[in-house]
Amino acid sequence: MPEQLVGTVTHYFKGPGVAVVKVTDGEVAVGDEVHFLGHTTDFTERITSMEVEHKKVERAKAGEEIAIQVVERARPHDQVLKIT
Repeated sequence: MPEQLVGTVTHYFKGPGVAVVKVTDGEVAVGDEVHFLGHTTDFTERITSMEVEHKKVERAKAGEEIAIQVVERARPHDQVLKIT
């Protein structure tokens, strides 16, 4: 499956299982499938909920920082790729 780099993980909060992603290219939306890839990270997640500055949003574009709920642990500097 083709993938497009859309951002990088900047923070991960273990308690709520939330990854903060700096979107650097393109855009992401609720319903998109993304691949988290790093030195010890490799999992795919469908975006079911996304927030920008504690407000629910349906989509985000380059330059924004988003919070995505994830089921596995993400680490800072992990790449986030959108599966197209």
